Amino acid sequence: MTETTLSAEQVRLLEKGPWPDYPFNPKTFVHPNGLAQSYLDEGEGDVVLMLHGNPSWSYLWRHLVLGLRDDYRCIVPDHIGMGLSDKPADADYQYTLRSRIADLDRLVESLDLGDDITLAVHDWGGMIGFGWALKHAHRIKRLVITNTAAFPLPAARKMPWQLRLGRDFFFGEWLIRGANAFAAGAAKQGVVTPMPEPVKQAFLAPYDSWANRISTVRFVQDIPLKPGDHAWDLLEEAARRLPEFADRPTYIGWGLRDFVFDEHFLKGFTDALPRAEKQVYDDAGHYVLEDKHAHLVPRIRDFLDRNLL
Repeated sequence: MTETTLSAEQVRLLEKGPWPDYPFNPKTFVHPNGLAQSYLDEGEGDVVLMLHGNPSWSYLWRHLVLGLRDDYRCIVPDHIGMGLSDKPADADYQYTLRSRIADLDRLVESLDLGDDITLAVHDWGGMIGFGWALKHAHRIKRLVITNTAAFPLPAARKMPWQLRLGRDFFFGEWLIRGANAFAAGAAKQGVVTPMPEPVKQAFLAPYDSWANRISTVRFVQDIPLKPGDHAWDLLEEAARRLPEFADRPTYIGWGLRDFVFDEHFLKGFTDALPRAEKQVYDDAGHYVLEDKHAHLVPRIRDFLDRNLL
């Protein structure tokens, strides 16, 4: 159910603003379980569905929204537990990839977005988006891919110890929830050019307490590494079917100085989608849209304008 009134969490966090380059009026979708999901719905035209990962939120996509909303309809959800959305306890929500995909499915259906959707993904947004695409591949007509994954950890890539610590050890969970180590670390290490302080504070604003950092740690704990992990079957199927998207116009924008999604992940996408246009930056990190938005946003806009639906 889409509502015009803001949720309590949206009101609380918007009072912390305004944040740089985020002049938007978030909307609210209330799921059947009563949880309020915040999302942006900016502009009119062909739909560009932008999915963030962990530990970011819709703020990550702000430059692209500003660069597209004059001619495109930009839909940008905050996943449950993230951004301006509600942040329920474990008793009230299952923090799993399946839940994320189901949330996206309900939101998309409520907005009547049609069958000509451009899917733009980053980080966990890749698995959420391509997980959703397992049932809706015919609706996805173009792809914009930035530092993400839609397949298992490449054999040549070891799991970074920071993620292993957060995934498998209570001390890692304590660091993420107690010290905000994951969100703060990403804001510092996820870029090559340091974020201005107001931008950094915007990235961190939703994750301002132990309770409000629940999703940042549950995302890490849900990383599928082997058969039997909760999301493994979804990851395997997404990997198997990724080459089916090779006929869609695809743009890849990638920062090589990413401590997780490095050149091995980039190769996974370019092998599966060999016709993709790509812009690879040696001097950009995980948050490639922070380091390179001035160059990357016009390139994405040009790609979309040239590949009309």
